[in-house]
Amino acid sequence: MTTSTVAPQFAPTKKATARVALVDIAGAGRSILSDCFRQFGMETVQMSGEAAQRLKKEKFEACVVSMGPGTKEVLETVRTSPSNSRMVIYGLGGSIQEAMKYSKYGINAVFNDPIERPTALKLVRATQMLVHHEFRRYVRIPVITEVSLVMSDNQRFSASSQEISSGGMSLKSSEEVSLSQSLEISFALLTLPRIWVRSTVTWRKPASKSFGIRFDPQDERRLRIKQWIDAYLEC
Repeated sequence: MTTSTVAPQFAPTKKATARVALVDIAGAGRSILSDCFRQFGMETVQMSGEAAQRLKKEKFEACVVSMGPGTKEVLETVRTSPSNSRMVIYGLGGSIQEAMKYSKYGINAVFNDPIERPTALKLVRATQMLVHHEFRRYVRIPVITEVSLVMSDNQRFSASSQEISSGGMSLKSSEEVSLSQSLEISFALLTLPRIWVRSTVTWRKPASKSFGIRFDPQDERRLRIKQWIDAYLEC
């Protein structure tokens, strides 16, 4: 009689799923967001009145907050929570100008309201690596904050940041800028107090009113930005 040995069967290890809190998101928008995040391996958790309490106690990798009454309380809770202080925050609704009212809380990106699946999916795809903590591949941090700019002739204007890296920023403004134009910019980010640094315009897209700047490598003040980014990515 012959016997055969059957190799033991092991169930495959299930990859941990990032959790995204949907705070006060109702109707079709909630369904669209849930589906978009699910496509990139993220589980969504619906929250309403108990959001602040849950975000203080439970660990999440990201949250979507409908900008309106109660927004400040939720953002304050998130950024002071030991476990969620560095989570990715998406705003929902309102303009970039409205989002900048909460810039000290470091909103990373904003979904339009009403939510449209193609644009929502594009935004989730663009930020998924940050949510999944794949920082080695994601060298730019999406974040919305107000940036003050001063030209060489002392003309001043404001812009909203889109992404920041240790070497520069992408910005959006209705003001015209020129390639190679020299600027001095200032901004503040979460735990980074207001900082000033010399910069140069490296690219511009007039159709979208966006442009990119490169921090002056000779300006030692930019090292504070690098230190902040390194600390942000380590958390």
